Amino acid sequence: MAVREEHRSILDEDEEEDEDEGSRHLSPLCDPRHLLHRILVLVFMCFLGFGSYFCYDNPAALQTQVIQDMSLNTASFMQLYAWYSWPNMFLCFLGGFLLDRVFGIRLGTVIFSLFVLIGQIIFAAGALANHFWLMNVGRFVFGIGGESLAVAQNTYAVNWFKGKELNLVFGLQLSMARLGSTVNMNVIGWVYGRIQSLTGSAGHSTLGITLMIAASTCLFSLTCALILGFLDRRAEKILKKEQGRTGEVIKLTDVKDFPFSLWLIFIICVAYYVAIFPFIGLGQVFFIEKFSFTTVQARAINSIVYIISAPASPLLGFLVDRTGRNVLWVLLAVVTTLLSHMMLAFTFWNPWIAMCLLGLSYSLLACALWPMVAFVVPEHQLGTAYGFMQSIQNLGLAVMSMAAGSLLDNKGYLFLEVFFIACLCMALLAVVLLYLYDYHTEGELNLSASTRAERLKAE
Repeated sequence: MAVREEHRSILDEDEEEDEDEGSRHLSPLCDPRHLLHRILVLVFMCFLGFGSYFCYDNPAALQTQVIQDMSLNTASFMQLYAWYSWPNMFLCFLGGFLLDRVFGIRLGTVIFSLFVLIGQIIFAAGALANHFWLMNVGRFVFGIGGESLAVAQNTYAVNWFKGKELNLVFGLQLSMARLGSTVNMNVIGWVYGRIQSLTGSAGHSTLGITLMIAASTCLFSLTCALILGFLDRRAEKILKKEQGRTGEVIKLTDVKDFPFSLWLIFIICVAYYVAIFPFIGLGQVFFIEKFSFTTVQARAINSIVYIISAPASPLLGFLVDRTGRNVLWVLLAVVTTLLSHMMLAFTFWNPWIAMCLLGLSYSLLACALWPMVAFVVPEHQLGTAYGFMQSIQNLGLAVMSMAAGSLLDNKGYLFLEVFFIACLCMALLAVVLLYLYDYHTEGELNLSASTRAERLKAE
């Protein structure tokens, strides 16, 4: 019997050696362990969010047209952003849990991509039918998939690149996502104009056709999700990832055990982003009214945050990878953003200066903040942690988007800017507390890159 068991183990070892030998003969582009293959995966990973980000800011890029064609005021217009954010108060968290526990990363990503595509089609159909309530339904469905897709994208990044250029990868993902926003800001208005010239009149039909054309970018992202799922499944087989799993399973009750540092990261995320996205959503008219810009000039400066983010994010991510010190970089980003809003609120200096600073600081914060989640929670909780982070972020965005629209209608842009400055002061306080807590507990959030690498080797 012992001889038979020994013979069987020898056969198993031979089979493993054959598989290893076979994988060694793979070309670099097809070998999951090789840098070239990981770069190929990163390309599809980056384009995964292109369609979602392109369509997210369709209302901002077409603010004047949407308000005129659908006969809205500013508060009603901002409902298009609020209805995107409302479902994500809890669905991002649920989506992250489903990624970790139910669907798995591959199937979950495809499902969320489908929600994004279907939501954009409903949104466009609402404009075609001249039903604003249907447009809100479309944004709601779009939101179900949009933020959960971002959770999936973050989880993919950590699974493939943790310990290897993670900050750079987050920067590249942000860069490609913001490329989608930039293209939208500068192209979708032109598309609307071309359709208007072809049909001979503006109106809700022209708006609907424009939004339906935008849905093609969501179809592109769905294709990337399918290809990425295939490549991830193939890598799992070749690298035998299933054999190396710990068997730990995420439970919803694990949320109560999240470390204090993670909750501070959540607060920074919410307080910071509510001063970015609602401002961009309302920024076009702001620059027209305060600085007497033309519509074209206002559209250009309103998109500069995303334009700068596209090339700056990977460069800043590379810088954070090489230096470490994530908390200090986040602190710098928050302070710079605060200065930018103060310039826009209290001076008539050339707004291009403030907006360029805003673009750089926004890129820096995303590169330094989001990877920190992977340093404070175990791998089997990553989807849930990122989902919870985006759920809280969307709760803030949903409430603040409606508050911003109402504040603008009743008080004007100066009061709105003061409100954004107050939010950034809250983010600044949370960053300082995070630095002190991490220093006191000897955490790794603010370690240098070399010290962090030594800790990873020791583990």
